[in-house]
Amino acid sequence: MAALVLIFPPLPRLRVLLQRCWGRLERGLLPGFFGGQSPPWGPALAVQGPAFLPEPVTDTTESNEVPSLLDSILWMAAPKKRRTIEVNRCRRRNTNKLIKVKTNIDVCPECGNLKQKHVLCGYCYAKVKAETRLIRLEMHKKEGGPFNAPTVETVVLYDGEKPTEKDEGKRIIERARKRPSWFVQN
Repeated sequence: MAALVLIFPPLPRLRVLLQRCWGRLERGLLPGFFGGQSPPWGPALAVQGPAFLPEPVTDTTESNEVPSLLDSILWMAAPKKRRTIEVNRCRRRNTNKLIKVKTNIDVCPECGNLKQKHVLCGYCYAKVKAETRLIRLEMHKKEGGPFNAPTVETVVLYDGEKPTEKDEGKRIIERARKRPSWFVQN
């Protein structure tokens, strides 16, 4: 449970300044919101305090200090000095943070685009992904739904290919195009 502490400005000049600013705000902005009437509340500073007021700790040393509201606040560290522009730039432009130059770039033997060594070419991968999507669509058409998948293996045959003896009893998907060079037959 949290307690709400209202603190009013102790100085009369500050109070007069706040009242003057509030009056201007009422005359300028708030009539549109409240239909010309003044809102029922006035300006105040609200601070959320702890749910219970701190009780004095009984210790062996005699202390006449009264615990304050700020005793239960966790104080964070703050920098003592401003960082200079040079220090900031050296930190930001550190050689460990710069983009490294890649030396393992190679040409893809299939399509001729640049790629990293020992990594699949992005252009070839997009072609494989598109072909796989078309094969899956044809499989979905044959099955007639997601729950009618057969338990047998699927074989994909392209134009000019015929099923072998190994393919007996397997589901055959035929594609009406030439087999791509990257899609080897099992």
